[in-house]
Amino acid sequence: MAGLSHFDEAGRAHMVDVSDKPVTARVALARGEVRMSAATLALVTEGRADKGDVLGVARLAGIMAAKRTADLIPLCHPLPITKVALDLTPDPGLPGIVVEATVRTGGQTGVEMEALTAVSVACLTIYDMVKAVEKGMEITGIRLLLKDGGKSGRFEATP
Repeated sequence: MAGLSHFDEAGRAHMVDVSDKPVTARVALARGEVRMSAATLALVTEGRADKGDVLGVARLAGIMAAKRTADLIPLCHPLPITKVALDLTPDPGLPGIVVEATVRTGGQTGVEMEALTAVSVACLTIYDMVKAVEKGMEITGIRLLLKDGGKSGRFEATP
């Protein structure tokens, strides 16, 4: 298991010891999409969904998810998150909703998983809130766009 930090010499999973790493400013940006019909998108953007404010609820769900990442992903460290921001943008060209999450911390490990978790849960929440009118929606394209800070420095995804 050479090169994989979440495995010990015997190949057993373990939480990485970050106690010797310096505290640095870190940021991550993740993105995903929920593709749906134009009619369902109109229902969301016009505020006509039976369950209420789809984008507002999805934004809150994403924020809550980022804060709970260490409870969901077994080997993630609990982090002192200093910012979580979600942008949910209707895109008639998909048609659907583009979800982006930015997460910041001052810590000893990065917040990539928190950003990815925020996007994933926000997308799932959108699906949940309008699945009664369209079960064939597609959650797609969830990926890390940017991470910065720490020993490995900056990563930017290629378009």
